[in-house]
Amino acid sequence: MSRAVALLAAVLVLAGVAGCGDDGAEPGVPKGALLVLDFLPNAVHTGIYTAAAEGLYEDEGVDLKVQPPGESTDAPKLLAAGKVEFAILDIHDLGLARQQGLDLVGVASIVQSPLAAVIARSDRGIASPKDLEGRTVGVTGLPSDEAVVDSELRADGGDPKAVKRVTIGFNAVSSLAAGKVDAATAFWNAEGVALREQGVPIRIFKVGDFGAPDYPELILTTSRKTLERDPDLVRAVVAATQQGYEAVVEDPEAGLDALLAADKSLDRAEQQAQLDVLLPDLEPAPLETGVLGPWAEWDTELGILKRENGEELDIDEAFAFDLQQ
Repeated sequence: MSRAVALLAAVLVLAGVAGCGDDGAEPGVPKGALLVLDFLPNAVHTGIYTAAAEGLYEDEGVDLKVQPPGESTDAPKLLAAGKVEFAILDIHDLGLARQQGLDLVGVASIVQSPLAAVIARSDRGIASPKDLEGRTVGVTGLPSDEAVVDSELRADGGDPKAVKRVTIGFNAVSSLAAGKVDAATAFWNAEGVALREQGVPIRIFKVGDFGAPDYPELILTTSRKTLERDPDLVRAVVAATQQGYEAVVEDPEAGLDALLAADKSLDRAEQQAQLDVLLPDLEPAPLETGVLGPWAEWDTELGILKRENGEELDIDEAFAFDLQQ
């Protein structure tokens, strides 16, 4: 499941923004760079805002500006065109962008496990994904949603074709709360938390527990051009971002403070609840072929990615494995 289309719900506009990198920067002056988030600021981004608040990017010689997405933001195209230096992408969107001919490279993982899930109302006799046979499941309309439903039903011994799917867009919370659907595809760290905060009786079936390999959901991404032109900049941003997430794991309250200071519209209790469930998956981990290979195979088998020349996505081209500490 992807956050890319959800960017259309964002408020800030980033169309036509110029890249901030400056190869001609004077010695000792931090290099400017722009990072576009995958979605509006939330608990998953605490490491980035912590690194900024604690001056970790500046310590690495980078003046990094963090920009939420806007209504017209297409982060993969902005990266490929050199309009921005970095973006947080859903891993499936990175794979799709590469198959569309955009030479983008994942350089670090942001969250270490899949965030996609099927969330079912527990008051309707649904104890496992197999019980969704004959039930109504809301999906956003994205191919990755279909893959999540298919994966979970198959893994639990059910028939994906027996599920009644209805397109609800990004309205899983309201649709489940109102009882319009029996279940819906959503993110366990966001919609799952929101539904429980509202007191809606639910069961969460994480795709990582039903058929999907344990892949990193969100990826810090740059373009091949940026990586080859200024590898020191990329290494610096990766290092500072990694340090920021390490700081959050060590002191979650400080991480939450940094997030809320950056976006005062956020509700502390809601973000605290999200951070609490995310913490085990925020500790930085290196990109590994042993993890990303099975992810590419799963994405291809489920139809998210296409098979090119009989092979899955070339992960050695799609990811840089030597940048994280």
